[in-house]
Amino acid sequence: MVTFREMRVLEIVEDDSLTTEQKIAELREIESEARGLQRAASEGPMDDDDGWQEDLRQVRLALDKLGAKEPKKGAASL
Repeated sequence: MVTFREMRVLEIVEDDSLTTEQKIAELREIESEARGLQRAASEGPMDDDDGWQEDLRQVRLALDKLGAKEPKKGAASL
């Protein structure tokens, strides 16, 4: 089953009206949102298959396809 987020990722990648930089920016927003939701889900009852991991994987694959570099990681914040 394809999730809404996966369909959105595909839509962004295939959108010829967006530049590569715009596509990367939109995908990074989705990635950030999915990571936040994944963190929130991890604070509740444990669920090994919350779906966010697969969504993050799809976003990461799309970013790799576009040649996006991994953002520099800073110190963890609370």
